[in-house]
Amino acid sequence: MKKEKSCGAIVFYLEKEKEQVLLIKHANSGHWSFPKGHVEAGETEVETAVREIMEETGVSALIDTRFREVVTYSPKKDVIKDVVYFFATTADYETHNQEEEVSEIVWMDIDKVIGSVSYKNDKELVKKAIAFYKKHKEEIRK
Repeated sequence: MKKEKSCGAIVFYLEKEKEQVLLIKHANSGHWSFPKGHVEAGETEVETAVREIMEETGVSALIDTRFREVVTYSPKKDVIKDVVYFFATTADYETHNQEEEVSEIVWMDIDKVIGSVSYKNDKELVKKAIAFYKKHKEEIRK
């Protein structure tokens, strides 16, 4: 069994009255999810998440490591993949998609994002991220 590892984040934009989450539509499969990608040699999980978010969306993210969730699944026969997701914030509202991998990028209001992601794992993940945000809202929005 081959093991793979990727890292990414649920990225929140929290300016003024806006509370939105960054969603990407994957070019190859058409599903809506969060930016993530493979760990490169010598990278930490946080470094991977920051790099992948920038590469896929053009957004500079600030990672909060207090929120770290691992989603494990099998993308193909004989492969087990762990994806480490962090909570992140950004002041960047303008996005630029990496055309080879991302066909569309949207900012989704937090009350609509759960119904917009494609997979059950991602729905559970974003529920946890929103709960984390609400618990730490005052501190995060400083």
